[in-house]
Amino acid sequence: MTRPSLILIVLLALGGCDQVNQKLGLEDPAKKEANLQAEGKAVGSACRQSGRAIEDCYSIYSWLPKAAIYEGWKEMDAYMRDNQLETVAPQLPPPESPAAAKKRKKAEAAAASAEAEGEKSGPKDAEKSATKH
Repeated sequence: MTRPSLILIVLLALGGCDQVNQKLGLEDPAKKEANLQAEGKAVGSACRQSGRAIEDCYSIYSWLPKAAIYEGWKEMDAYMRDNQLETVAPQLPPPESPAAAKKRKKAEAAAASAEAEGEKSGPKDAEKSATKH
C-alpha cells in the first residue's frame, strides 16, 4: 500500500469513530454536558418568553441543569425588559419529562396486565357464582 492511501484509510477510520460511538450511545461526557447546558439555556429563555415561572421550568424540565435553565431565563428576562417585549402565551402543553413517561408506561403496563388477568379469571368466577346459586 502506498503511504497516501494508508493515511487516507486511517483518517476515514478516525472520522467515523464519533458516528459509531454516537450510534452505540457512547458520548463524550464533555460534549454531553455542553449539549445539556445549551439546551438548558434555550429552555430557560423559552420559559421566560412564555411567562412561565422559573420553578415550573425546573419541575417540567427536571433532566436539564437548573443553573443553565436559570441562566437562560435571566438572559431572556433582561432582553425582554430592555426591548419592552411582552410574554408570548404558550400554545401547546409542556412536554412530558422522561421520568413521568416511564411512570406512565409502567402504570399502563400494570393496568393492561391486571385487565388480562381479570379476563382470564372472569369467566371462571362467573361459572362458580352461577353454580352456587
